[in-house]
Amino acid sequence: MSRKLVFRVILAVVVVVAIYRVFMGQPGFQLTHITGQTMGTIIYNVKYLGDDVPGYKTEIDSILQAFNQSLSTYIPDSEISLLNRTDSILYPTKMFTEVLESSRLVFERTNGAFDPTVGPLVNAWGFGPDKSVTVPDSSVIDSLRSMVGFERIITQGSQVRMDPGMYLDFSAIAKGYAVDLVAEFLEGRGLEHYMVEIGGEVRARGQNLDNETWKIGIEDPMVARDQQRLLAIVQLDDLSMATSGNYRNYYQVGDRIIAHTIDPRTGYNTSHNLLSASVFAEDCMTADAYATAFMVLGVEGAKEILSTTELEAFLIYQDDEGKLKSFVSSGLQSLIERNNIQ
Repeated sequence: MSRKLVFRVILAVVVVVAIYRVFMGQPGFQLTHITGQTMGTIIYNVKYLGDDVPGYKTEIDSILQAFNQSLSTYIPDSEISLLNRTDSILYPTKMFTEVLESSRLVFERTNGAFDPTVGPLVNAWGFGPDKSVTVPDSSVIDSLRSMVGFERIITQGSQVRMDPGMYLDFSAIAKGYAVDLVAEFLEGRGLEHYMVEIGGEVRARGQNLDNETWKIGIEDPMVARDQQRLLAIVQLDDLSMATSGNYRNYYQVGDRIIAHTIDPRTGYNTSHNLLSASVFAEDCMTADAYATAFMVLGVEGAKEILSTTELEAFLIYQDDEGKLKSFVSSGLQSLIERNNIQ
C-alpha cells in the first residue's frame, strides 16, 4: 500500500471517529450533577461530563468556603468584614485581590456606575440588611455620598485601606467570581464539558450529555419568580452569563416605585426603562459586574459600553407604550436560539 493511500485511509478513519464523537457522544462519558448551598442560602449547580470522573463536591464546597471566608460580609471574621471594621487589612489573599482589582477596572471603565462602596446609600434607601422602607432626604444623601467612591480604596504594598466610615461589599461581582473559581477548578482537572451555575450566574464550556451546546434561559422580568417564563434561550460555549434587574426588588411609597438599583454617582435610585440586563463575557466575574453597571446606566449607556468592549448583552426594556422590547448585541445574535420579544 502506498504512503499516499495509507494517509488517506488514516484520514478517513480520523474523520469517521470525529463524526461519531460529535453525533453519537463520547463512549463512557457520564454526567455528574453536584448541588449545594453557598453564601448563606444561594443554591449552586455544577454539571460536568467525563469518563470515570469522580464527584468533586468536597473540593467545590472547600473552594466556596474559602471564597466566603475572604469576601462575605455576613462572616464577622472574613477579610472584607475586617476591612469594613478597621478600615485596613494586611496581606490580602489572592481571592480578595483579584476581586478588588477587577472591581477597580470596571469602576473606571463605567465612570463609577459600578461601585462596590455604594453600601451606605443602598442601606439608606431601605435595601440593606435592615430592610427599613424609607426615602432619605437630600441632606442625608449628600452626607452619605462622602462615604462612597471606589477611588478611596487604596492598595499600597501589602496593605489595603479605605477612609473611615466607608463600607465595601462585593455582592455585585462576587457570585460571578465564585462561578469562575469552580469552573477553573474543573478545567484544572482536565474537564472540557461543564456548566457551573451559582444563584443564576453561569459559565459553560463544551457540550451536554445530548452532544449539544449548553442552553441557558433568560426570564421574563415581568413575571413573578414562582411563575417563571423564559423569553429567550441562549447557547453558551466557552462563555459566561450574568443577569441583573430591578423587577423583583422594589417597594412603593404612594405612587412612587423605589427600585433597588442605586446610582453611586448621584445617590438616588435609577429611573429608566431598562428592566433586565444579561451580560456575556469570557469570565463570569466580568459579566456579573457589568450587568450591575448596565442597570445603573440604562439602555443607551449600556450600548455605549458595548461599543467599546468585547462584551455582549441581551437587554430587556419597556418602550413608551409599556411594551417589552429587547436589544441583542451583534455578536450574540447567532447564539440566540429563541427570542420571544422584539
